[in-house]
Amino acid sequence: MHVIYLMRPAVGQCVMVLPVFGRNRPEGKILETVGVFEAVKQHGKYETGQLFLHSVFGYRGIVLFPWHARLYDRDITPPMSDSKPEPPGPHGSKEVKGKTHTYYQVLIDTRDCPHISQRSQTEAVTFLANHDDSRALYAIPGLDYVSHEDILPYNSTEQVPIQHELFERFLLYNPAKSPPFTARDTLKAWQEKNHPWLELSDVHRETTENIRVTVIPFYMGMREAQNSHVYWWRYCIRLENMGNEVVQLRERHWRIFSLSGTLETVRGRGVVGREPVLSKEQPAFQYSSHVSLQAPSGHMWGTFRIERTDGSHFDVRIPPFSLESNKDDKAPPAGYTF
Repeated sequence: MHVIYLMRPAVGQCVMVLPVFGRNRPEGKILETVGVFEAVKQHGKYETGQLFLHSVFGYRGIVLFPWHARLYDRDITPPMSDSKPEPPGPHGSKEVKGKTHTYYQVLIDTRDCPHISQRSQTEAVTFLANHDDSRALYAIPGLDYVSHEDILPYNSTEQVPIQHELFERFLLYNPAKSPPFTARDTLKAWQEKNHPWLELSDVHRETTENIRVTVIPFYMGMREAQNSHVYWWRYCIRLENMGNEVVQLRERHWRIFSLSGTLETVRGRGVVGREPVLSKEQPAFQYSSHVSLQAPSGHMWGTFRIERTDGSHFDVRIPPFSLESNKDDKAPPAGYTF
């Protein structure tokens, strides 16, 4: 487990110290100072270049830019809405209205990736390959989407505090600014060119018996195959145990409806080859997967079968979400090009 130690050397300071791993650790050195925690922002957003610790998965990262998403939370119905209502769900449940919520595109410190692999499999963003590429998908590792409340901001005196191959391509050290990292033109160009496939617009959330499921769908583009059009989406799912009971995910059950009129049922053991345990020590698990339809839109919903320690089971609802392809008139994703 990636343990974080805190020391308080002076009033108002909270120094973040991480264990030093690996055979290259200096003799007798167990802890390494990383930075000083800052006050969490209750209002407003974090700027490009903000260093942070992920409050759930424990990795170090840096903010590239924010996204303003519509959060459809089926656990609450706000009296006022600043967004359109969600389409009626296949569960036959109440209408849910969206509320604006801030997420961030971030880079993950590659030194921390091995220590979060048991709890998260979304530390990469996948793209459709170009038409002339033999691969169907390719990934840029060390990219993630982080909710505002998961950010624990800190500062550091290091000029390169995050180890990632894109850090120095995207960010420039500028000690005159706070935070002292500004976006290079390459980051701005990459964001603009890949905006349709990076954009986070809708987030869906629902809780069943203290297990909260959050879904974020992303449109990836359209490809032609055997004289037909195939539309691709990526979806990220996060499961969180909000209670005290230890549980384990055993099965998934999906229903996938396509605008072409087909309804597909998918059942299987676990997710992405795993059957994660959710406990107080490791309460959350994330993963990403993909779906393709021979129609420009559709819906997905389903359940996860969860097992208690006494062997009993219950089903956790996956909130219904739309698969929309309203951006397929754009150019192919640029991915790693600048």
